[in-house]
Amino acid sequence: QVQLLESGGGLVQAGDSLRLSCAASGRTFSNYRMGWFRQAPGKEREFVAAIARSGVTTVYADSVKGRFTISRDNAKNTVYLQMNSLKPEDTAVYYCAARDTPNWSYAGRADNEYDTWGQGTQVTVSS
Repeated sequence: QVQLLESGGGLVQAGDSLRLSCAASGRTFSNYRMGWFRQAPGKEREFVAAIARSGVTTVYADSVKGRFTISRDNAKNTVYLQMNSLKPEDTAVYYCAARDTPNWSYAGRADNEYDTWGQGTQVTVSS
């Protein structure tokens, strides 16, 4: 099964940008739809963005639409989350998720549509 490792988190000021990466092990990365979720202290994990196997179909939570962009590079076994215009309410641990699927065009919003998770990377946005 694919193994996931997030990186790129850190401490930034409101309005700044940050790019997260999720590196996947194995040789079947192109078989997986990928997603980003986040969890703040005292809150449940919430959906952020997802991308289909095709790399064309993407979906976003309303709270990040227009500010965040998800992309993937199958040749590098990596999915990215470009975060612009960061707000203090974006502060959370960000998790990468994956699921092997034959569906070329679907990008799921629900965490139960994924079965492999990374350990997370901390993003802190100060005001």
